[in-house]
Amino acid sequence: MDVNDKIVADMVKNNIEFVTTVPCKQLAGVIDAVEESPDIFHIPSNKEDEGMGLCAGAFMGGKRPAIIMQNTAIGVTINTLATLIQYYRMPLPMLISYRGELREPVACQVEMAVHTKALLAQLNIPTYHFHQQSDVEEFDNILQYTFMCNKPVAILTDASFWGGYGDQ
Repeated sequence: MDVNDKIVADMVKNNIEFVTTVPCKQLAGVIDAVEESPDIFHIPSNKEDEGMGLCAGAFMGGKRPAIIMQNTAIGVTINTLATLIQYYRMPLPMLISYRGELREPVACQVEMAVHTKALLAQLNIPTYHFHQQSDVEEFDNILQYTFMCNKPVAILTDASFWGGYGDQ
C-alpha cells in the first residue's frame, strides 16, 4: 500500500468523514486518493482558513474532519486556529506539506518554513514531522490522539516524504 492509500485508509479507520484540501503539488496524490474514497466527503477549499471553517462546521454537524494543506498558509490560519478550533476544543488533524526546506526550488516557500514550527509551538499544537515514507506508520496513532484529546494536531510532511522534488 502506498503512502497516499495508507493515509486515506487510516482516515477511514478513524471515522474521518469530511476532508477539505487546498491544492499543492506535493499533496496531489493524497488529494486524489481522498477524492476517490467513497467513505470521505471531500470539499476543496480556496484558502486554508476557509478550509478550517468548513472543518468546524462539519465537526459541529457531528462529523470528524481533517484538512490537507500547505505550511505556507499557517500564518493566515492563526486566528482561526486560536479563536475557533482551539477555543471550542475541536480535534483537527492537519496533514501539511512542509515546503521551504533544503533543496526547495521555489524561493518564496522558504520564509514560511522558517516560522512554521515556531508558530505551531506558540499555539501549543502537537506537531509531528514525517521525513521518510515509513513515518506514515504513525499516522493512525496520531489520528487517535487528536480525537482523544480534542486538539488540532499538525503532521508536517516534507519533500523527502513525498519522494523529493522530482530531481533525484
